Amino acid sequence: MSRIDESLDFIPVRIAVLTVSDTRDLSADRSGQTLVDRIEGAGHVLADRKILRDERAEIAEQLRAWCADPRIDVVISTGGTGLTGRDVTVEAHRDVYEKEIDAFGTVFTLVSMNKIGTSAVQSRACGGVANGTYLFALPGSPGACKDAWDEILRLQLDYRHRPCNFVEILPRLDEHKRRK
Repeated sequence: MSRIDESLDFIPVRIAVLTVSDTRDLSADRSGQTLVDRIEGAGHVLADRKILRDERAEIAEQLRAWCADPRIDVVISTGGTGLTGRDVTVEAHRDVYEKEIDAFGTVFTLVSMNKIGTSAVQSRACGGVANGTYLFALPGSPGACKDAWDEILRLQLDYRHRPCNFVEILPRLDEHKRRK
Protein backbone atom coordinates (compact mmCIF):
# COMPACT_ATOMS: atom_id res chain seq x y z
CA MET A 1 0.00 0.00 0.00
CA SER A 2 1.15 3.56 -0.55
CA ARG A 3 2.82 5.48 2.24
CA ILE A 4 5.08 8.46 2.97
CA ASP A 5 8.63 7.49 3.94
CA GLU A 6 9.40 10.05 6.67
CA SER A 7 13.11 9.12 6.61
CA LEU A 8 13.46 10.92 3.26
CA ASP A 9 13.67 14.68 2.74
CA PHE A 10 10.75 16.44 1.04
CA ILE A 11 11.70 17.87 -2.38
CA PRO A 12 9.55 20.82 -3.47
CA VAL A 13 8.59 21.00 -7.13
CA ARG A 14 7.80 24.15 -9.12
CA ILE A 15 4.20 24.20 -10.30
CA ALA A 16 2.36 26.54 -12.68
CA VAL A 17 -1.43 26.87 -12.49
CA LEU A 18 -3.57 27.70 -15.52
CA THR A 19 -7.26 28.47 -15.20
CA VAL A 20 -9.21 28.12 -18.44
CA SER A 21 -12.36 30.25 -18.43
CA ASP A 22 -14.17 32.75 -20.61
CA THR A 23 -15.67 34.47 -17.57
CA ARG A 24 -13.34 34.32 -14.55
CA ASP A 25 -10.70 36.77 -13.44
CA LEU A 26 -8.21 36.30 -10.61
CA SER A 27 -10.67 37.52 -7.95
CA ALA A 28 -13.32 34.97 -9.03
CA ASP A 29 -10.97 32.05 -9.68
CA ARG A 30 -11.91 29.72 -6.82
CA SER A 31 -10.57 26.59 -8.51
CA GLY A 32 -7.19 28.12 -9.32
CA GLN A 33 -6.97 29.49 -5.79
CA THR A 34 -7.82 26.07 -4.37
CA LEU A 35 -4.85 24.63 -6.25
CA VAL A 36 -2.54 27.48 -5.23
CA ASP A 37 -3.46 27.05 -1.56
CA ARG A 38 -2.84 23.32 -1.68
CA ILE A 39 0.40 23.61 -3.67
CA GLU A 40 1.88 26.14 -1.26
CA GLY A 41 0.43 24.37 1.77
CA ALA A 42 2.23 21.17 0.76
CA GLY A 43 5.56 23.04 0.54
CA HIS A 44 5.82 23.27 -3.24
CA VAL A 45 6.61 26.44 -5.19
CA LEU A 46 3.99 28.31 -7.22
CA ALA A 47 6.08 29.06 -10.31
CA ASP A 48 3.43 30.96 -12.27
CA ARG A 49 -0.32 31.45 -12.56
CA LYS A 50 -2.45 32.59 -15.48
CA ILE A 51 -6.04 32.70 -16.68
CA LEU A 52 -6.79 32.11 -20.37
CA ARG A 53 -9.95 31.95 -22.44
CA ASP A 54 -11.23 28.64 -23.79
CA GLU A 55 -9.15 28.86 -26.96
CA ARG A 56 -7.29 25.71 -27.94
CA ALA A 57 -4.33 27.39 -29.66
CA GLU A 58 -3.80 29.87 -26.80
CA ILE A 59 -3.92 27.12 -24.18
CA ALA A 60 -1.47 24.92 -26.12
CA GLU A 61 0.86 27.89 -26.64
CA GLN A 62 0.94 28.61 -22.88
CA LEU A 63 1.50 24.94 -22.05
CA ARG A 64 4.42 24.80 -24.52
CA ALA A 65 5.93 27.99 -23.07
CA TRP A 66 5.80 26.58 -19.55
CA CYS A 67 7.23 23.24 -20.73
CA ALA A 68 10.16 25.15 -22.24
CA ASP A 69 10.78 27.04 -19.00
CA PRO A 70 13.39 25.23 -16.87
CA ARG A 71 11.88 26.86 -13.75
CA ILE A 72 8.66 24.84 -14.12
CA ASP A 73 8.37 21.12 -13.33
CA VAL A 74 4.59 20.67 -13.37
CA VAL A 75 1.62 22.43 -14.97
CA ILE A 76 -1.88 21.98 -13.59
CA SER A 77 -4.80 23.46 -15.50
CA THR A 78 -8.36 23.74 -14.27
CA GLY A 79 -11.43 24.20 -16.48
CA GLY A 80 -12.44 23.26 -19.98
CA THR A 81 -12.43 19.48 -19.49
CA GLY A 82 -16.16 18.92 -19.95
CA LEU A 83 -18.25 18.05 -22.97
CA THR A 84 -19.54 21.40 -24.21
CA GLY A 85 -18.40 23.02 -27.43
CA ARG A 86 -16.14 25.52 -25.62
CA ASP A 87 -14.39 22.81 -23.56
CA VAL A 88 -11.08 22.47 -25.44
CA THR A 89 -8.50 22.14 -22.66
CA VAL A 90 -8.07 18.39 -23.11
CA GLU A 91 -7.49 18.81 -26.84
CA ALA A 92 -4.93 21.57 -26.16
CA HIS A 93 -3.13 19.36 -23.64
CA ARG A 94 -3.03 16.46 -26.09
CA ASP A 95 -1.62 18.79 -28.76
CA VAL A 96 1.37 19.25 -26.42
CA TYR A 97 1.83 15.80 -24.82
CA GLU A 98 4.71 13.59 -25.87
CA LYS A 99 3.31 10.83 -23.66
CA GLU A 100 -0.08 10.57 -22.00
CA ILE A 101 -0.42 9.33 -18.42
CA ASP A 102 -3.48 7.21 -19.19
CA ALA A 103 -4.06 6.04 -15.63
CA PHE A 104 -4.38 9.62 -14.32
CA GLY A 105 -7.82 10.05 -15.89
CA THR A 106 -8.86 6.59 -14.75
CA VAL A 107 -7.79 7.17 -11.15
CA PHE A 108 -9.44 10.61 -11.17
CA THR A 109 -12.67 8.98 -12.34
CA LEU A 110 -12.46 6.43 -9.50
CA VAL A 111 -11.92 9.21 -6.96
CA SER A 112 -14.81 11.22 -8.46
CA MET A 113 -17.17 8.22 -8.43
CA ASN A 114 -16.83 8.11 -4.65
CA LYS A 115 -17.81 11.80 -4.44
CA ILE A 116 -20.31 12.45 -7.24
CA GLY A 117 -21.35 9.02 -8.49
CA THR A 118 -21.98 8.49 -12.17
CA SER A 119 -21.65 12.22 -12.89
CA ALA A 120 -17.92 11.44 -12.96
CA VAL A 121 -18.34 10.26 -16.56
CA GLN A 122 -18.68 13.88 -17.67
CA SER A 123 -15.08 14.74 -16.79
CA ARG A 124 -12.23 14.28 -19.22
CA ALA A 125 -9.41 14.94 -16.74
CA CYS A 126 -6.07 13.89 -18.22
CA GLY A 127 -2.35 13.95 -17.64
CA GLY A 128 0.78 13.76 -19.73
CA VAL A 129 4.42 14.63 -20.16
CA ALA A 130 6.10 17.05 -22.56
CA ASN A 131 9.66 18.35 -22.66
CA GLY A 132 10.45 16.96 -19.22
CA THR A 133 7.37 18.59 -17.63
CA TYR A 134 4.27 16.98 -16.16
CA LEU A 135 0.91 18.38 -17.29
CA PHE A 136 -2.48 17.72 -15.72
CA ALA A 137 -5.90 18.98 -16.85
CA LEU A 138 -8.54 19.09 -14.11
CA PRO A 139 -12.20 20.07 -14.18
CA GLY A 140 -13.10 23.65 -13.30
CA SER A 141 -14.79 23.08 -9.97
CA PRO A 142 -13.06 23.65 -6.62
CA GLY A 143 -14.29 20.24 -5.47
CA ALA A 144 -12.67 18.47 -8.43
CA CYS A 145 -9.43 20.37 -7.83
CA LYS A 146 -9.47 19.36 -4.16
CA ASP A 147 -10.13 15.73 -5.05
CA ALA A 148 -7.39 15.57 -7.69
CA TRP A 149 -4.84 17.25 -5.41
CA ASP A 150 -5.76 15.54 -2.14
CA GLU A 151 -6.22 12.03 -3.53
CA ILE A 152 -3.65 11.87 -6.38
CA LEU A 153 -1.29 14.78 -7.00
CA ARG A 154 -0.37 15.52 -3.37
CA LEU A 155 0.98 11.98 -3.11
CA GLN A 156 2.50 11.57 -6.55
CA LEU A 157 4.29 14.95 -6.29
CA ASP A 158 5.83 13.99 -2.95
CA TYR A 159 9.28 12.45 -3.38
CA ARG A 160 8.78 10.49 -0.15
CA HIS A 161 5.71 8.64 -1.46
CA ARG A 162 6.24 4.89 -1.80
CA PRO A 163 6.31 2.62 -3.66
CA CYS A 164 6.87 5.25 -6.38
CA ASN A 165 6.11 8.86 -7.34
CA PHE A 166 6.41 11.34 -10.19
CA VAL A 167 9.22 13.34 -8.58
CA GLU A 168 11.78 10.54 -8.50
CA ILE A 169 11.58 10.09 -12.30
CA LEU A 170 11.35 13.81 -13.12
CA PRO A 171 15.06 14.05 -14.08
CA ARG A 172 14.59 11.17 -16.54
CA LEU A 173 11.51 12.41 -18.40
CA ASP A 174 13.56 13.86 -21.23
CA GLU A 175 16.48 11.40 -21.17
CA HIS A 176 15.66 10.34 -24.75
CA LYS A 177 16.71 13.83 -25.91
CA ARG A 178 20.20 13.59 -24.42
CA ARG A 179 23.20 12.27 -26.31
CA LYS A 180 24.43 8.82 -25.48
